Amino acid sequence: MKNVMESSRFKINVLLILMTLFCFSLSAFRYYISDTKVFLFLNWNLFLAWIPLLLSSFILAFSIKSKTSLIFIIIVWILFFPNSPYILTDLFHLRVRNEIPIWYDLIVILSYAWTGLISGFISLNDIEKRLSDYMSRTIISGVVVLFLFMSSFGVYLGRFLRWNSWDVLNNPFGLFSDIVVRFIYPMEYTKTWGVTLLMGIMLNLMYFTFNGQEQMMKKNYNRKIKHSTDWNNFSISMSAASYMLIHS
Repeated sequence: MKNVMESSRFKINVLLILMTLFCFSLSAFRYYISDTKVFLFLNWNLFLAWIPLLLSSFILAFSIKSKTSLIFIIIVWILFFPNSPYILTDLFHLRVRNEIPIWYDLIVILSYAWTGLISGFISLNDIEKRLSDYMSRTIISGVVVLFLFMSSFGVYLGRFLRWNSWDVLNNPFGLFSDIVVRFIYPMEYTKTWGVTLLMGIMLNLMYFTFNGQEQMMKKNYNRKIKHSTDWNNFSISMSAASYMLIHS
């Protein structure tokens, strides 16, 4: 139990939970002061943003090895992953309102957006770890890039066409039609591909910056552990040598 509580993942999960509670408190306070339901929808959006993290945590926690189970969970994960960066686009709702200052609303939206985005990035990192059992580092990087561009396309579908993850079951043919027509006639939907391309590039740069920082921290931690182990071994050797000299 102590090892679990001291692990970096446990600490990150605690911080995410605290950040989520902070978001809820901002939303609840806004509702209490203004008596309007503006931005209450962000709570639902953040719940959806947590689903990819719950799925990836399930994969790691239970060490899912079955390829069939893994593929199924990853497909579901792909459907919900766009909900994590989607909250960034809720900045569209930022405007001057009489009851609440705009700076407060900005903090509300950014808090939800940051929490959702980090949850998504951590879940993507989890998927990377599991895929490393089956693929090379180069292929995994390519898959990650693809996932992030797919996510930006999903954000477009949600923000501008108002589709959501549940519509895969509720209205699969309508969703499929809207997707296919954009691939058949790409030049007629420049807005679609503009949003997908630019947001995809942004998400890739953000994620690989996030991931690179995590890898750097792991290397520094492993270096400290190795240094500590070497120093302990040196101390033991010196103590043994001193004992032999004293008793020789």
